[in-house]
Amino acid sequence: MKQVISLLLVFIVSISCSQNKKDSIVEDIKNFRYKMNLEFADINTSPLDKQEVIKFSGLDFYPINKELYIVANFNRTPNEKPFDMLTTTSRLAKYVKYGVATFKINDKKHSLSIYQNIELSKKPEYVNSLFLPFTDETTGKGSYFGGRYIDLTKPKEKDSTIIIDFNKAYNPYCAYNPKYSCPIPPKENHIFTEIKAGVKEYNKLSK
Repeated sequence: MKQVISLLLVFIVSISCSQNKKDSIVEDIKNFRYKMNLEFADINTSPLDKQEVIKFSGLDFYPINKELYIVANFNRTPNEKPFDMLTTTSRLAKYVKYGVATFKINDKKHSLSIYQNIELSKKPEYVNSLFLPFTDETTGKGSYFGGRYIDLTKPKEKDSTIIIDFNKAYNPYCAYNPKYSCPIPPKENHIFTEIKAGVKEYNKLSK
């Protein structure tokens, strides 16, 4: 009987911890959205022009999808050479492929290359920052036609996984204002499924 009770307690604790983690993930996503809206509503930090900031009432997001909080397998690619990533202007942005993440969505395997910005990596505050630009089957059909980005942090050297939370996918600034020069997601980073999470396309007429 004692053994049964012990197993039951372990099961209850496990369920409770799992629920707490899910709640924490949701709160983190809500905080991410809140900070984004604050940034866009502030004329000093917003990518919108002044008239758009005045009319701004909040970004449109897909509903939070906890299934798109992904713990992906991560393989580093230390021998990659820096390359010029195309942008929406004539500017070329210098990046290097840092690794490849593999994961499943709806039992279908996907892989995405993860990059590091060469210039930013020289600054102490960005030394651990990684960049994930991607397109998916919602691109131009609900999400921005130029693709979206996710900011990531380098995993510890001993770690073989990386967290990719598609609920934190955001649009490049050029989705809101053509004065910006934005990296274009490489073709290898197209996901052949709909990623209905993160920021939707921005429709000025509705704001």
